[in-house]
Amino acid sequence: MAVNLRGRNFLKLLDFSSEEIRYLIDLSKELKKMKLAGIPHRYLEGKNIVLLFEKTSTRTRCAFEVGGMDLGMGVTYLDPGSSQMGKKESIADTARVLGRMYDGIEYRGYAQELVEELAKYAGVPVWNGLTTEFHPTQMLADMLTIEEKFGHLKGINFTFFGDARNNMGNSLMVACAKMGLNFTACAPKELWPDEALVETCKELAKEHECTVTLTEDVKEGATNADVIYTDIWVSMGEPDDVWDTRIKLLSKYQVNKDVMAMAKHDAIFMHCLPSFHDTNTTIGSEIAKKFGLNEMEVSDEVFESKQSVVFDEAENRMHTIKAVMLATLK
Repeated sequence: MAVNLRGRNFLKLLDFSSEEIRYLIDLSKELKKMKLAGIPHRYLEGKNIVLLFEKTSTRTRCAFEVGGMDLGMGVTYLDPGSSQMGKKESIADTARVLGRMYDGIEYRGYAQELVEELAKYAGVPVWNGLTTEFHPTQMLADMLTIEEKFGHLKGINFTFFGDARNNMGNSLMVACAKMGLNFTACAPKELWPDEALVETCKELAKEHECTVTLTEDVKEGATNADVIYTDIWVSMGEPDDVWDTRIKLLSKYQVNKDVMAMAKHDAIFMHCLPSFHDTNTTIGSEIAKKFGLNEMEVSDEVFESKQSVVFDEAENRMHTIKAVMLATLK
């Protein structure tokens, strides 16, 4: 079946079929080959896009900017202080203005309803660079990375450790259910995903012959895993006073050498970054002084190990985001 995504928004993977997600992964592979071979691919020459960032980012911004320029487009970046969106101008009005000037709009910020509203009024494709609920561009990069390492997605045993109800826990559960990976969330019950989303993903998993499992048991979560994935314990935009509670809840879910030893011998470690695996960041240093933790969600030993593919994963953000833009604007 031919896949045509021209004019589509990219807001969450629940909006896309497995065949459409597969198309985007395969397109990412082709664009990556061209990039690495130095073959020009300015397929969107003359188009312009705008990047709206209410939450700052390294990988998302750079991936959209480099990807857009590789495709021949003009790129405008608007940081939190460079737009009146939501302050002096409504989301709907901002969308209608930008839609008249640009061919595509990226949004990275807070509630999913904000990017949904942008998409409703923009009249051009809108891409979700991250919201509180979902992070779909990261999912494509993660699926591409796993397939590069194992040669397939279906049947992979995937375990996410940490706050499983955040945008990464939600999105990874959806992505795995759609693409046939056996997903396990290993977390305290207080941090399990929303029940309605879990039920939706369990139905998707049945359709694609895989499973969705929730557990509090570290050994159960890690045993026989092909992929061990984690994320920071406190997300951007959450108050600092959350650290104390999260550390108490999640310390036993740190990914360290003991956890990796329970997984398969060729298991890989993944993280969407940034990571607090040492004290070489302001927050890492502050946490070390306050709580006596030099490593948080992952030990430095695992982060720097041969099993870690975090920088392959980070690079793949660019190739997969480029695929989304090309597929929806071509």
